[in-house]
Amino acid sequence: MASRGGKRTTGKGSLSTRVSHAGRDRKLTLGGVNPVIQRASTVVVESASKLFEPGGWTYGRHGTATHEALKEALCEIEGSAHCALAPSGLMACIIPFLAFAKPGGHVLVGDNAYGPTRRFVDRMLHRWGCEATYFDPEIGAGIASLIRADTSVLFVESPGSMTFEVADAPALALAARAAGVTSVIDNTWSGGVFHKPLALGFDISVQANTKYVSGGADALNGAIHTDSETVFEQLKDTIADLGSNVAPDDAYAVLRGARSLPLRMVQHEKAALEVARWLQGHPSIQRVLHPALETDPGHALWKRDFTGSSGLFGIVLTKAPTGRVHAFLDALQLFSLGFSYGGFESLAIHCDPQLKRTARKPHLPGPLIRLSIGLEDPADLIADLEQALAALD
Repeated sequence: MASRGGKRTTGKGSLSTRVSHAGRDRKLTLGGVNPVIQRASTVVVESASKLFEPGGWTYGRHGTATHEALKEALCEIEGSAHCALAPSGLMACIIPFLAFAKPGGHVLVGDNAYGPTRRFVDRMLHRWGCEATYFDPEIGAGIASLIRADTSVLFVESPGSMTFEVADAPALALAARAAGVTSVIDNTWSGGVFHKPLALGFDISVQANTKYVSGGADALNGAIHTDSETVFEQLKDTIADLGSNVAPDDAYAVLRGARSLPLRMVQHEKAALEVARWLQGHPSIQRVLHPALETDPGHALWKRDFTGSSGLFGIVLTKAPTGRVHAFLDALQLFSLGFSYGGFESLAIHCDPQLKRTARKPHLPGPLIRLSIGLEDPADLIADLEQALAALD
């Protein structure tokens, strides 16, 4: 539900409209346009009977008006019934494992998952004696053959944030649900704007709001979405047991970015496609990894399940030694060199040093570079890439 001037609306209208009006009830804004930044640890209740009231707000760690406003906006973006906040995107990815994985059990993880998520599975879940099977993210309905009696969680990232494989989300979700396995998808690439995994059957959709939702490259935050009341209760219990919480200033910063997310995603998409299509014709580029391109292996699934694309994609350079690859990256003037993505600034990283695959090694005939296209003029970004690619010669 969205609000305007303290009057409840039906949540109808375009996403831009709904996100602009979400979280604007007077109890959250005290009459302002934006919610108050409510910093609180101790909460004073009205009477003794309310100290232990179920669902009551009795301690700052459980959230404030600022957090409630953010969650309303995030539910509009993702199209979810419930949203829980996490202090980082990584925490949003690992909380579902902590909530649903079982010691001595088994989980299924897409081979292209975000590196720190994979590290958590390999290190922390391994200490529990929980076994992980990494699967080809393009396996589709074949995932059923990997589900065991003790499998409790299926986790996938789509598209992969370095190699950009698109998973058959409905097929994975259907197989998981048939086996009673909790399905989780990392939906960060789409910003939640262009992909609705919960509508495709997934139990949980997670996002690193640090990236597109925030958009300012200045706040760490994550979100966990579900339509299931039962799943949501278990997620909330896990978060409470961990003592995890989000600072109200961070929640405010992310909400400020979320207001413009639908409009920014349109610009990211347009600019990235313009740059990607130019790169397709450059002699120093062997492949462009972007599922919205008609030549991409994942294009058919992307076209079926997504309504748009973001500013993140990969390029495979012609074969070159590491020194030449670094020379290309160092020659970039508008692209900064740094991790993360989704901000107003364009970024580039060399992916080869961090690629780890065990299910199926992607066919990459040259060095892999990831580009995040920001809000600069794409013509300027193309000129920057053109001059920097000369360093490969």
